[in-house]
Amino acid sequence: MKEPILRTENLYFRYPTREEYALRAINIEIFGGEFVAFIGQNGCGKTTLLKHFNGLLRPTQGKVFLYGQDTAGIPTCKLASKVGYVFQNPDHQIFADTVREEIAFGPKNLGFDQSHIESITKDVLKAVGLEEYIDCPPFSLGKGQRQRLAIAAVLAMEPDILIIDEPTTGQDWHESIQIMELLRELNSQGHTIIITSHNMQLVSLYARRVVLMANGEIWMDGTPQRVFSDPDRLREVYIKAPMLYQLAHRFCPNADLSRVVTPEDLADLLYDQIYACRPASERGAV
Repeated sequence: MKEPILRTENLYFRYPTREEYALRAINIEIFGGEFVAFIGQNGCGKTTLLKHFNGLLRPTQGKVFLYGQDTAGIPTCKLASKVGYVFQNPDHQIFADTVREEIAFGPKNLGFDQSHIESITKDVLKAVGLEEYIDCPPFSLGKGQRQRLAIAAVLAMEPDILIIDEPTTGQDWHESIQIMELLRELNSQGHTIIITSHNMQLVSLYARRVVLMANGEIWMDGTPQRVFSDPDRLREVYIKAPMLYQLAHRFCPNADLSRVVTPEDLADLLYDQIYACRPASERGAV
């Protein structure tokens, strides 16, 4: 039986300055090769939970396991070599004078030799489409480019798991698609991808698993089709399903929405509904 690469056991967390718990009784397993999106309103606990996966935060109660090992005794710097974390605002983690130096910083701290650092720097910059900016100051780049640079800097440390907090915040649709396509490609290469997002349309298009959080707890966990096809439950925590699912539920309230992924799927579903309502004689029945 396949074992999870990340697992929490009855995880609770409380910030020192607050009385209430930010996370309560979190039990979740994440398997290698997954593309998981954590969704929910601001303050629901999704970013707080993800920061436990690489040691940026430590449980108040409960445990986090990485490849079956309790992370309590593992330094954050060591966890970072397996679980890369990209912050919501790339400017919070960019600091070097050039793009080249930004990419090289992590691998140097992990003890990679110089030839490997030079090779991986070129590889990750090519992967994110920034190779021509290798000697530019990072803050001369646009917001979308800086986001890709932050992803590249984490990729250079060769983590198995890549966590990106709100990868498309502040970007237009074209830039958002570029980043999500990059994450899809990295996922196809074997990286486990974990994101948070408020963009339900992008989540439905790219994630293969959706975890909905509310009030510091896991509210729903399943495929995008399963989560987004339950508008009543989503409404309880102020989440709107992508328009595709809203339309499907509005016009086909009793249909199985598990196969609705694209607009073409919705068109087929509507056709089936209309066809089923036609008299038997018009459907070619005997």
